[in-house]
Amino acid sequence: MSAPATGSKLFCLLAEYDNPDALVVAIKKTKEAGYTKIDGYSPYGVAEIADALGFVKSEMATVMLCGGLVGATSAFIMQWYLNAVDYPLNVAGRAVSDPVGWLEGWPSFIPVTFEGGILTCALSGLFGLLAVCGLPRPHHPLFNAPKFEAATRDKFFLTVEAADPKFDLHATKEFLLGLQPQSVVEVPE
Repeated sequence: MSAPATGSKLFCLLAEYDNPDALVVAIKKTKEAGYTKIDGYSPYGVAEIADALGFVKSEMATVMLCGGLVGATSAFIMQWYLNAVDYPLNVAGRAVSDPVGWLEGWPSFIPVTFEGGILTCALSGLFGLLAVCGLPRPHHPLFNAPKFEAATRDKFFLTVEAADPKFDLHATKEFLLGLQPQSVVEVPE
């Protein structure tokens, strides 16, 4: 891997395209060429970009389900413990500590159990997303690219990271130029 012309450590090469179809074709050719650390950026969601990049299904659903189940179970056990062990009450002649009272009294635990599950599901989703995305990250190296702000307006970008095993500055730059982008720039870290 060669050093960028600026003298600082290189993060990636950034190729700019003016339409999503050109970006999808470039991503497919880049993957076929053997590059693995690539990404695509667009001003709006384009399903073909995600398909071309080969995104796999996220594990966030599993994280949130486990968080919700843990929260619901904890809320139910907390209510049972408080009402049957720690401070048993005899409400309407049915003590929760009594086996019959317990069987007749458990439906009153459902609202708090449900809310405990929803709360922990949402919190595990939030913190799981932050962990998966590597956030908080106040500054990303792509913000150093001179034209990258157009990714939120009207341009489409392909990045090949310098950490890619196949990355060679000159060969990768020539390869990207062969994909007919509007420009290819080096992005320092």
